[in-house]
Amino acid sequence: MQKNITLSMGNGGEENNELITNIFYKYFKNDILSKSEDAAVLKVEQNIAYSTDSFTVSPLFFNGADIGKLAVCGTCNDLAMMGAKPKYLTVGVIIEEGFSTRDLEKIVRSMKKELETNEVIIVSGDTKVMPKGTIDKIIINTSGIGEIQYEGISSNNITSEDLILVSRDIGAHGATIFCAREGIELESELKSDCASLYPIVQELINSGVKITALRDATRGGVSAVLNEWAKQSNICIEVDEDKIPVSQEVQGICEMLGFEATALANEGTFCLAIPEDNANKALDILKKFNDNAVILAKVTNSHNKKVILNSSYGTQRFLDTPSGELLPRIC
Repeated sequence: MQKNITLSMGNGGEENNELITNIFYKYFKNDILSKSEDAAVLKVEQNIAYSTDSFTVSPLFFNGADIGKLAVCGTCNDLAMMGAKPKYLTVGVIIEEGFSTRDLEKIVRSMKKELETNEVIIVSGDTKVMPKGTIDKIIINTSGIGEIQYEGISSNNITSEDLILVSRDIGAHGATIFCAREGIELESELKSDCASLYPIVQELINSGVKITALRDATRGGVSAVLNEWAKQSNICIEVDEDKIPVSQEVQGICEMLGFEATALANEGTFCLAIPEDNANKALDILKKFNDNAVILAKVTNSHNKKVILNSSYGTQRFLDTPSGELLPRIC
């Protein structure tokens, strides 16, 4: 096989078949995909969740993950946030002419590893090759179907009976991408938090924790999630600023460059709205996966549709939805 992607590899002919067979089928092959039909015939025995997302990141490879892991985690995590076990994925790959087949195989291998973590299979896919210069290296779309394991999760149902938790320290993905893109070398262990979240959600469900809402804090970070929830449920969310979990590495990046950790992207961190009488049980489970999980905020009716930061000095300020372009191409 050639070392770089050529336009002929997207023409539906022999070269295209070689690309699909030698890279995609090599890692994704299963009984459904191997039928090579125009559409996959799937068996689903209960209510489903469905999600789709497209992934473009620069650089493609970064500390803790790459675009392949990001693509599988991203869609599987969206399903998990609705209490669904990921079951089937489709993948569409748009590749720039001249892209290294070695890098493509590395990306696909990373996707396979994350598929195994989620116990999910790819059942359909598509490959396109674009002329050099028309796209930036590679774009991946993944769509997913998951079987609902816990009914009724909704960000429209949060009330003052809930507390807000966060599963780990925040901002690691956005900070990592920025450092990699700008060539900033740090003597630290900073890496993306990119990870599959269903194993954590599954343990919450199996432990009988009551769940009101879940949301992974991707673009826009924790600030975006909390503001979306406040508007959707017509509530006020009050955050104790001192409780926001931020690693020293991320805090250093924020202080050096003027970022807000709450606005930085995450790819393996989620917020939870849990009834107050279940919050400590949920926190104990989260801490099995990451010691930095905390009860972050309470729900009130003081300023509906707003998020308030309570400082240790007794002052308050609004935590607004992030605006402008902070870190382009982070997922």
